Amino acid sequence: MMPLNFAILKLFTDGREACPDEVIEALRPVYGGFKALNRKDVLTALMTAESNGLLEESRFDLDDGGDVRLFFRANSDGLAAINRYIR
Repeated sequence: MMPLNFAILKLFTDGREACPDEVIEALRPVYGGFKALNRKDVLTALMTAESNGLLEESRFDLDDGGDVRLFFRANSDGLAAINRYIR
């Protein structure tokens, strides 16, 4: 099993766009027992990947509770880098 942060990045290599809650749901079957699989830590991982040029913020909206949801996706350069370093 790869580290959680690697799994988060690999999730975006299929072209998907996702917010932290969607990332959590997608990874819950394998990583559900990980303490860091929560909204705050996943958002931090996504924003770190964005600051390192691996992901980009694609849009935002409001969830049913009125909270802002940020969505991320991998651009072509980020996609190439993720696939090059994480197999």
